[in-house]
Amino acid sequence: MTLKDIKVGKRAKVIRVNGEGGIRRRIMDMGITKGVEIYVRKVAPLGDPMELFVRGYELSLRKADADLIEVEEVK
Repeated sequence: MTLKDIKVGKRAKVIRVNGEGGIRRRIMDMGITKGVEIYVRKVAPLGDPMELFVRGYELSLRKADADLIEVEEVK
């Protein structure tokens, strides 16, 4: 399951960040690394970008990038 599949209002725990080079670096520079919990705050009306809470910060992430982040839903 990827971050892109998580519904609004749910939490997810990062298992792995896929991708290469600059894309992977950009995701990791946002603080999205293995073991971090992410809360999906909202998704823009047309589906892009996603607004997230990560480590106490609010971030926007494109769905193409969210598709590179493998997660498991936290109950």
